[in-house]
Amino acid sequence: MNTTNKKWTEAGFVDEPIAKNIDLKTEIRRMCQEKKAIIMAHYYTQGAIQEVADFVGDSLALAQKAATTDADIIVMCGVHFMGETNKILCPDKKVLTPDLNASCSLAESCPTDAFKAFVEAHPNHTVVSYVNTTAATKALTDVVVTSSNAQQIVESFPKDTPIIFGPDRNLGGYINRITGRKMLLWDGACHVHDRFSVDKIMTLKAEHPHAKVLAHPECKAEVLDIADKVGSTSALLKYCITNEAQEFIVVTESGILHEMQKGAPHKTFIPAPPDSDACACNECEHMKLITMEKLYNCLKYEYPEIEVDEAIAAQAVKPIERMLAISKQVLNK
Repeated sequence: MNTTNKKWTEAGFVDEPIAKNIDLKTEIRRMCQEKKAIIMAHYYTQGAIQEVADFVGDSLALAQKAATTDADIIVMCGVHFMGETNKILCPDKKVLTPDLNASCSLAESCPTDAFKAFVEAHPNHTVVSYVNTTAATKALTDVVVTSSNAQQIVESFPKDTPIIFGPDRNLGGYINRITGRKMLLWDGACHVHDRFSVDKIMTLKAEHPHAKVLAHPECKAEVLDIADKVGSTSALLKYCITNEAQEFIVVTESGILHEMQKGAPHKTFIPAPPDSDACACNECEHMKLITMEKLYNCLKYEYPEIEVDEAIAAQAVKPIERMLAISKQVLNK
């Protein structure tokens, strides 16, 4: 690869000036066609990224799409573990991400060595891991789940099955409450969903008394207790489009408001604030690292590329495939 006049940054992206007269969206779409590439974007990325993507979805939908795409190149606009999941499911494809520095606080809250010791300290437990984990942590897991299918997958095991659930204590606690299970929970959390303020949500509710409160199950229990709807990103999106209410207080990463407004342009969506005076909405700074400029250079130079150790990938693919199989069975019932 010709590296003349290009700067490879520590964050893992090409930092090269882009001519001001370039229409980024047009050029990105042209390169996708030329290179037989597909752009996959999570709901939490910037609106411009979602608009240029071939496919926008939550973690489960992105994994399902990766498992079936016939593209030669997958560009994952999301955080690093999502790119790893794509590579694990598509080892023969080139998987790119616009910024390797787009990490995940939840995945980082579950170091592989510490989680391995926790699992070994509780033998004979089935290990259920949220998809927001590194490939190495997935390799220690029996089945992966997303917020869309966690309840169904946990309930697919007999009630007396001892289960370890990691890394999200809030999602695990929610699943325990609605299923009556007593899973052992790893003490991790998403920094975005863990910092929502009940008091500020209630203040918004007082200002908008007819608004429905929509909350992601990664939120704390006291937040979920005041929600009208608890669900995955895609479930919240579907609910706000089909529900007759005209106002919604959205208690998840504010990037989803872009798709909500597209789906229901006549409705009002209010981002719930964090327990901080710093800003009025709650964003994942990792997701927001993905920009149109980085996406353009990523496609142009086919860099940075996601790689997963073959031995780890061989183990990590098993719980992912098991999740996809169980999800398919549930869907076909």
